[in-house]
Amino acid sequence: MSDMITLTIDGKEVQAKDGESILNVARANDVFVPAICYLTRCSPTLACRLCLVEADGKQVYGCNTKVKADMNISTITENISKERRAMMEVYDVNHPLQCGVCDQSGECELQNYSLYMKVDSQNYTIKDIHRPVQHWGVMNYDPALCIVCERCVTVCEDMVGSNALSTVKRDSDNIEKVFKDEMPKDAYAMWNKLNKSLIGYDADACTNCGECISACPVGALVSHDFQYTSNAWELKKIPAANPHSSDCAFMYYEIKHESIDNHATKKIYRVNSEPHYSTVNGAGRFAYDFENKVQSKDKIAFSKALEAFKKAKNIKFNSYITNEEAFILQKIAQKMGANLVNEDARRYQEFLKNYSKISGKSLYSSKLSDVHNANFVISVGSYLKSDLPNARYAFNNSVSINKGSGLYFHPLADPIMEKIGKKGKTTEFIYHDAMVEESILYFILYKFGKDLPTDIQAYIDSLKETKTKTLIEVVKENIVEIVVDEATGEEKEVKKIISKNVSKEVSYEYISLLADFGKDEKFIDLIDEMLVKKDTFSLIIGEDLITHPNAENLAKLCGLIDKCTAFDVVIIPSQTNTLGVSQICTLSGEVSGYSVGYNVKADFELSALGDGDLDIPALNQQEGTFTNIDKKVIPTNAAIGFNGYTLNEIANELLNEDVEYTIEYTAKLPSEKGYKSVAFDDLPNRFGNDQVEYRGYELTSSEMTTQDTIKQNNVEKITLEEDEILIYKANPINQFNEFTSISHEFKENFQDGIFFSKLTFEKLELSEGDKVKVNANNQELVLNAFVDIQIEGNIPYVSTFMKNSASNVLFNTYRFNKAKVVKA
Repeated sequence: MSDMITLTIDGKEVQAKDGESILNVARANDVFVPAICYLTRCSPTLACRLCLVEADGKQVYGCNTKVKADMNISTITENISKERRAMMEVYDVNHPLQCGVCDQSGECELQNYSLYMKVDSQNYTIKDIHRPVQHWGVMNYDPALCIVCERCVTVCEDMVGSNALSTVKRDSDNIEKVFKDEMPKDAYAMWNKLNKSLIGYDADACTNCGECISACPVGALVSHDFQYTSNAWELKKIPAANPHSSDCAFMYYEIKHESIDNHATKKIYRVNSEPHYSTVNGAGRFAYDFENKVQSKDKIAFSKALEAFKKAKNIKFNSYITNEEAFILQKIAQKMGANLVNEDARRYQEFLKNYSKISGKSLYSSKLSDVHNANFVISVGSYLKSDLPNARYAFNNSVSINKGSGLYFHPLADPIMEKIGKKGKTTEFIYHDAMVEESILYFILYKFGKDLPTDIQAYIDSLKETKTKTLIEVVKENIVEIVVDEATGEEKEVKKIISKNVSKEVSYEYISLLADFGKDEKFIDLIDEMLVKKDTFSLIIGEDLITHPNAENLAKLCGLIDKCTAFDVVIIPSQTNTLGVSQICTLSGEVSGYSVGYNVKADFELSALGDGDLDIPALNQQEGTFTNIDKKVIPTNAAIGFNGYTLNEIANELLNEDVEYTIEYTAKLPSEKGYKSVAFDDLPNRFGNDQVEYRGYELTSSEMTTQDTIKQNNVEKITLEEDEILIYKANPINQFNEFTSISHEFKENFQDGIFFSKLTFEKLELSEGDKVKVNANNQELVLNAFVDIQIEGNIPYVSTFMKNSASNVLFNTYRFNKAKVVKA
């Protein structure tokens, strides 16, 4: 590659990407350079200064110094060792000696580096002041343990995009001046900062993702639910994938025995992650205890389950399921002649099918990791903050780290999303009417399309018109004035340059699509400014388009954008394994007759919640794979055991097979859909120091024949009567499904109901604890009414995370609907 260069680190010749930091290049080549403050995917802060190296004879910081061709780097010298040790001594000044009870002890970077740098004495001292522990959302902050490395601040800004944490001033004594002369320069500067700083918290901006807990190198930030429950070294790490959302992010279940008296039964104590490589949302991190506790196998219920499958006309299930389970249900449905019913995956399957008819590819072209690396991102049809937090993180990463720009289209106003970038400069948030998504896609084709089909180009051209506008220009004009000298009466000519406003009529091209989503010609000028020096483009498509009444046409337009613009497209799967189910299963609508439900209400129900006719294991009790948003087949492992029956055992009886473990189906997933014949135990599941994700494998996309037409845009906005408002089908952040809702960390704090902005809540004269009557779709429900301080505008959202939520009846397929809402 032309952008690769050669340099030397500690006498070792290495290849690196031009412009990469010395620290990342060293890590990628397994050369150790200490650093506490720096996270691989975030911007450098220079807070710890431990990453000192010598480059071409000059001492520099590895985290923010870029490599150059033929650079010669030494990662350790006598002076660097002296500086690093001094910095570690400063970090240890007044640090509480409570390692025996500190939750981070055993995996604390302060401990590790103090030992590594052989800090066995202390040369610096200063009087300490009391810094009380603070309770922040799902976590506790202990300022006495905080070393102000700023990793929490950086990850919240650069990765999560909430900007809920910041460095703030604190009271302290001044450091004695004698130290300035006696100490190495970097150590003294770092001590000054540490002595005057703490971390501040903005509760209104926090989304309780817990990423700062994972990033904290010491015990300053810890989940209040986990604190003082276990020593880190007692916990066994079980590698897994986030079971609640389609990012399927890498995480660890950390388990040990339930109690001193009960060593046989294991319990999940917390979820942890790899903050250098992967971000886990709040649901994955905190909603972990949803296992189905079953003491033994119920043989009678098992027999009834077999009979139920034999007579079933429908097998109903959702997409919170592994690939292997989906594959087994497909085999059972084929053998029994039953319909396989999953509306979530069926709609996604249809959308992808129509997309492929135009794009010519069986799968969408982009990945979430591509969004991270892009420098111009558009999101259409997704309430990113709640739908898929990791997609919001990717959007933020593109703008924050890649110095990119972004457009966010959605009807629901979101002040948390607006913390991304600089509004009106690097990001623009377009809060449009519902049902105009088609106009937005046509506009993207108008602005970015090349070599469009003749009929599409003709349609777009028909929407153009030439308009004129008046511009006021400031022009410089030379004038000559006659000035009379008062003393002599003599007249003189004096030349002057004056500014003059001149009106000028100019013509410009206008396209009527702009009016559909509430913008004018200035919007195009803004986009042009944002596009300067942008060369990598990503389009995020969300569930609003998949459930749209015109979903078929929208899918084809997305395919055309993929084919005729520079944008790569990623289509968000709405549930954990929606993509996997859509690839593996032949899905259809429900027919009348007897139904079996797999975690769905039916005549006979198999349930991981313990509320059905036969208990089955939850996703934290299973080995298997998911197909995630990046089109990768990702392994997950069982954190704790299950003593009941599995779907595999039912399949053995119904299909006359003898398969001992469900994961034996992993290598049998359909190759015609891009799956590979790879055994579960052979799937990689790690990250490399080179920042590459070695997890599972990517589905193979196949070429498709393109022969279809796209209809012209036909926008029919939802018209509201005076007493009606628009409602939206969505869930509170971190609340995804019935499994997150029963997790002890969430079930008290995240309730079911309708969520208003503060302004709308007050306009309806509601108070905390009130209920409202919601009339929509010829249905009336009484719902709990809540304020969500993280939304604005007049559109409330209605939650549907509870199992078979009654709120679903308020909507058709589309996520928006008109409703009458009054205080109950």
